[in-house]
Amino acid sequence: MSREKTLELRKKIKPFENSELKKSIFQIINTIPPFFILWFLAYLSLDISIWLTVGLSIIAAGFVVRVFIIFHDCTHGSFFKNKKANSITGTITGIITLFAYEKWKREHNIHHASSGNLDKRGVGDIWMMTVDEYVQASPIKRLSYRLYRNPIVMFGLGPALLYLVANRVNRKDARAKERNNTYLINVSIVVLYSLMIWLIGWQAFLIIQGTILFVAGSFGIWLFYVQHQFEDSYFEDESEWDYVKAAVDGSSYYKLPLVLQWLTGNIGFHHVHHLSPRVPNYNLERAHESTPPLQQATTINLRTSLKSIHFRLFDDKNKSFVTFKEIKHLLKNSKDAVKLNAKSTSLEGK
Repeated sequence: MSREKTLELRKKIKPFENSELKKSIFQIINTIPPFFILWFLAYLSLDISIWLTVGLSIIAAGFVVRVFIIFHDCTHGSFFKNKKANSITGTITGIITLFAYEKWKREHNIHHASSGNLDKRGVGDIWMMTVDEYVQASPIKRLSYRLYRNPIVMFGLGPALLYLVANRVNRKDARAKERNNTYLINVSIVVLYSLMIWLIGWQAFLIIQGTILFVAGSFGIWLFYVQHQFEDSYFEDESEWDYVKAAVDGSSYYKLPLVLQWLTGNIGFHHVHHLSPRVPNYNLERAHESTPPLQQATTINLRTSLKSIHFRLFDDKNKSFVTFKEIKHLLKNSKDAVKLNAKSTSLEGK
């Protein structure tokens, strides 16, 4: 994409970057109160059937995902025009979703600035190794990576590690604002959860909130995973990397059923979001529909997105994802080369 076309594309999307106070407030009203109502109904349903409770909790989890989208927009300063309003709303929604606002804001902005850049991975990303990196890695690192990329670990244990560890701890060099915000959210969660357990008992709380957080966390990780790791995704070295290409070619258009599109706050239009994080979630679809070049982004749906489960490593030579099985021969060749080198060294020593 030429510089002229890049500038033209950014210019076309500019009108959609303005947040609208009425729409933002309406989204809060149709998201947060329904979540609490569903939570309360799930509690009342315990006297009827635990399966009804679980069912209502799963629906409530969908609203937690939607609450997270509000949180997410606040971190980009796109939900409200007022910076303080974004900070307050982001902190409150961070308590609901168990995410530290200032901490995640910094990490996620780094992700946006480096998405698709093979030389700048590591912050705010799903861990992804290239084929060469994996072949050259130590056995322990390869095992760690295989465990990390295992769907049971990533989508099963992943939410617990995210909620209980990653989101609760500050980095060593965190600034006071980021550090204090994490402390505030952590203390608020402990107080709120302690109060709820005291009111309804730990068993009821665990059944309802545990189900909500597990389902919301698993689906959230899936969304983040699949919208950057799909067939024909974009990854380049620093020298070849381009922000607009990374946004349009390296972020998918995840075409979801209308109900899921609503619950996920249009985040399926991820290519639009990465091109301009300042576009609030309720304008993403309009921006996509009004900008023909954006409609050329890779489109995936629920069925085709399942292919991404098998993507394990990125082959930066062929610009494609491969499975562990497909590179077995490379590992064998690497081991043989090590043995041959060791034997050669031994003979030279004699």
